Amino acid sequence: MFALREKYKSEIIPQLKNDLGIKNPMLLPKLEKIVISVGAGDYAKDSKIMQNIADTISLIAGQKAVITLAKKSVAGFKMREGMPMGVKVTLRGKMMYNFLEKLIVIALPRVKDFRGVKRNGFDGRGNYSFGLNEQLMFPEVVYDDIMVTHGMNITLVTSTNSDKEAFRLLELLGIPFAKGR
Repeated sequence: MFALREKYKSEIIPQLKNDLGIKNPMLLPKLEKIVISVGAGDYAKDSKIMQNIADTISLIAGQKAVITLAKKSVAGFKMREGMPMGVKVTLRGKMMYNFLEKLIVIALPRVKDFRGVKRNGFDGRGNYSFGLNEQLMFPEVVYDDIMVTHGMNITLVTSTNSDKEAFRLLELLGIPFAKGR
């Protein structure tokens, strides 16, 4: 499962040097971390569902997910300080590359009518975010064990501040971007 990391070292680094015209390998863009997060919404009040969501995300990521808590009370959202808000996990190193390879090779092709991820998910600082509608596309998820289907946000954080450089890096890593804009 380390094919993507080896591909980055052997093929993508020389390609990036050539495409971006950067001679110093330390200045080349690289993937720093992947953050997977789920906003709980209406399920925040039910601790069993929150734990089920955390277990599902932990299974998908291969690393324990953390239940995030509200920092402030917001009366309009009926949210009190310290209440569960969502679930997140941050992946780095080997786990990050394993998850990215699984996402590209297994999960995204299983999405119905998939035409690629949108190109407009960049934030202006070289980070790319996109959402998935449900967790059932991952092979680790057992349909009978989940209480609710939920989506997730996936953020790919790169070391560059340029969206153009980050796009080229992610494209070479194999992220299937949609055709067109």
